[in-house]
Amino acid sequence: MRLVATASIQPGEVLGQTIYRDNGTILLHSGVQFTARLVKRLLEQGITYVYIEDEATKDIVVQSVLSDRLRQDATSSMRSLFADVQKNKLNKNSFVLDEGEKNLTEIIHRIAEEISSHDESISLLTDIYLTDDYIFQHSLNVTIYALAIGATLNLNAQELAELGKGAILHDIGKVFIDPEILQKPDKLTDEEYEIMKSHTIFGYDVLRKNHNYSSVVAHCAYQHHERLDGTGYPRGLKGSDIHLFAQIIGVADVFDAVTSNRVYRKAMLPHEGVELLYSSAVEQFDIRVVEAFKSSVAVYPNGISVELSDNRQGVVMKQNKTICDRPIIRILKENDKDVEPYTVDLSKSLNVTITKCNLVK
Repeated sequence: MRLVATASIQPGEVLGQTIYRDNGTILLHSGVQFTARLVKRLLEQGITYVYIEDEATKDIVVQSVLSDRLRQDATSSMRSLFADVQKNKLNKNSFVLDEGEKNLTEIIHRIAEEISSHDESISLLTDIYLTDDYIFQHSLNVTIYALAIGATLNLNAQELAELGKGAILHDIGKVFIDPEILQKPDKLTDEEYEIMKSHTIFGYDVLRKNHNYSSVVAHCAYQHHERLDGTGYPRGLKGSDIHLFAQIIGVADVFDAVTSNRVYRKAMLPHEGVELLYSSAVEQFDIRVVEAFKSSVAVYPNGISVELSDNRQGVVMKQNKTICDRPIIRILKENDKDVEPYTVDLSKSLNVTITKCNLVK
């Protein structure tokens, strides 16, 4: 399969991977033949990339990080918990958070298990879902990234559980933000931005008042927008005053935000998102966390077309798990001329680098 920009699909090409809604129902089956109308529909639904069938890459395997069942269960749990928290406001005695904590603990455990059993580096670009509410998809993605970072930093099982809960609930305060501000397609005004920033305080308040959630989990909601140089919010904390888990979630949060398609902004590709993190490392993010993130995530996902520094062109066919920016490439062209396909492992060919990604077949 080959990963391509939806806008570049030509009528007659065939969908290589089923596209799901986040509730588990199928939006579009693999094997369906595209029409111009179908492509337009996907673009209107916000589907930026898809996998198509391709003779030269038909054996390239795309692995989902999470099983469909776990993704559905996690989304359903978040949907229920967030809705009930919004309904009950800041009632510290609400049984809703008590029951929700039990469900989330199980969900986090299952996510951590599936990540650890995944035999390639993580790529969420390969999991193509249509979601009705960005906050749930984003919270789940941030949780996956945060747990992967935590495992790379050798956090123990209890620490990973706390980190996972902090990640999945980091934006729970947004249920108290006016939907017109939360879902505004244009840039926020200064006044609206100040209101938006208050989600960190709301999230902290609702979590700290419930005995089932630790202070650490509450501070993940409170501090995930803080930055090492003091430029973050809500308190402008610096350096070690920001909890490590909040720093991890902050990195995961930024990466998922910039690599997700939004009405007002085109999504970056993973390697562009990683470059953005590195450009802010030291000043805003702990370099150890950024390095752990890079070691966990597929910078160039399977199926994406790439150009190399020696003018060869090909498609990423497999990841090197511990060297995520140097995958195995199937070479299809040399100096723009077709060649008999062969592979090159960039973890061994150290004098060659990827210079460009191409999402147009």
